[in-house]
Amino acid sequence: MIKAAAEKAGWQAQPSPRKDQTGNIVSGRGVAYAQRSGTRVAIVAEVEVDRASGKIWARKFTVAHDCGQIINPDGLKHTIEGNIVQGVSRTLWEEVKFDANNVTSVDWMTYPILDIAEAPETIDVVLINHPEVLPSGAGEPSTRPVAAAIANAIFDATGVRIRRVPFSPDRVKQALS
Repeated sequence: MIKAAAEKAGWQAQPSPRKDQTGNIVSGRGVAYAQRSGTRVAIVAEVEVDRASGKIWARKFTVAHDCGQIINPDGLKHTIEGNIVQGVSRTLWEEVKFDANNVTSVDWMTYPILDIAEAPETIDVVLINHPEVLPSGAGEPSTRPVAAAIANAIFDATGVRIRRVPFSPDRVKQALS
């Protein structure tokens, strides 16, 4: 799985974190793997981090996906793409907030989601078909490793580990300071 994602992404070995970058915009890549209910998923994420604003653009994903026998490859690919976008939104923006008595995330201003302009420019999907294995979960397993792949890419870009989502601009700036 990891090998399939790495090959499709054109992964080249390099030291991490990268120390060869200057300026406010730095880039990194990270990998993550998850297994859920028989489905295996490996993701390579490529991100850009604006050190001044703390904003992250998760610009490219390569996903290797093995859910056994594939019945509808186009539907599966589109489901994976949608789950990657949803996973990016959860990782970078979404957070339910509370005060002492109530939920304070009550509208789109207080519960932000990924804007279309922030969506990945590319999501490449490698489907691994095993017709001899009964189909398992097709969509949701691809959401699972998104945050870890982005976190690893942020580390590659900045040398800083961020472990609490969402990776909002304020949290990123705080972690980088």
